[in-house]
Amino acid sequence: MDSVFIYWDNSNIFHEAQRLAQERREGPNARYRVRINVDNILRLAHADRPLKKALAAGSVPPEMRQLWNRMESKGVEVHLFDRGESARGEQEMPDRVLQLRMLEDALDYNGNPGIVVLLTGDGAGYLEGAGFHSTLERMHKRGWRVEILSWAHSCNQRMRRWARENGVFVALDDFYEAITFMEPSRPGAELASPRDSAELDLSKRPMA
Repeated sequence: MDSVFIYWDNSNIFHEAQRLAQERREGPNARYRVRINVDNILRLAHADRPLKKALAAGSVPPEMRQLWNRMESKGVEVHLFDRGESARGEQEMPDRVLQLRMLEDALDYNGNPGIVVLLTGDGAGYLEGAGFHSTLERMHKRGWRVEILSWAHSCNQRMRRWARENGVFVALDDFYEAITFMEPSRPGAELASPRDSAELDLSKRPMA
């Protein structure tokens, strides 16, 4: 069985989870209480197949420290960057690092390509021959199987169509209850109850 290589754009995944939590009205201040279940989303990514490598990139707000520690305890290689002056500036360096590592792995494992699993919905830069979408196309041409895991409402439509035609697109929305949980309200805030993650069901997860 081919090995899985995971590349995790945390800012894209987490910020869109915040938006979805608010839309689902998971109690007061839902966007500030939602958290990612690292164990479940990592398992959703590799789907119990051999995991060769997992990398994640994001920014360093103190409230995310627990997430990064959990990732590292699971063997995920974490790359953190200071926030920039703008939302795009904040994300530019993590994106570039992930794309560079994807291309390096494509070269290093040129004779034995595996399954690239990308967690992001960011398809920016494609028309200029840059960005995640272009990187995936380059890997696919060299024999890599491709899977994109993203929130359906935020994934770049061109990249989503390409993934469905050439690999697999997994809508994280279908696993929302399992890959997120809700923290209780903070002292002094409007009362809100916590929510644990549901059990992860891989039977409905498509695979390349």
